[in-house]
Amino acid sequence: MLVAIYFMLANSALAELFTDRELLLASVRQLGALGPLLLIALMVLAIVFNPLPSAPVALAAGALYGHTLGTIYVVIGAELGAIIAFLISRTLGYGITGKHPLDARVFGRFRSQNALTAIVFVSRLVPFMSFDLMSYAAGLSALKFWRFALATLLGLMPVSFILAHMGDELVKRDADDLLAIILVTGMITLVPLLLYGINYYRHQRRR
Repeated sequence: MLVAIYFMLANSALAELFTDRELLLASVRQLGALGPLLLIALMVLAIVFNPLPSAPVALAAGALYGHTLGTIYVVIGAELGAIIAFLISRTLGYGITGKHPLDARVFGRFRSQNALTAIVFVSRLVPFMSFDLMSYAAGLSALKFWRFALATLLGLMPVSFILAHMGDELVKRDADDLLAIILVTGMITLVPLLLYGINYYRHQRRR
């Protein structure tokens, strides 16, 4: 799908906008203070509404504002989105049942606050693990809110910087480099999922 979309947009005005840094920056400057607020709002929506991907928003932030400011905007939006998802899950799930339904089935023996905090922190560092679903899952565990917020914030920083930096680099490169980076990024996510699927299939056959 990425390859097909790339070739369809290769000669369009939209492609020209995102490959011409000066044109892109000029367009963003016209938005003024609304630009960062819009990016943060898009990041929040992408996390709260799971089907919406958040990585493209992070790449756009880097392309529009550079890796430093882009990282800041991505972290703010992702942190707010994660907190909202956590509170929704905690209110509608744990708040109603009065129990921690995921502790036994998902987190198993890792029920201490330190272990749950570590799980959330590590999950933020893994690019192919669903950021959104982990936020909702954490809300159904016994993890304290402040621990969740802190672990998410610390885990967000390196990944947000990488994505924003990639977005910043994308607008500096030519079309061939852009396509290669997109394909490599997709493979980074796809390969672990394929390995997991193969391992799961083999396990089911043995059973």
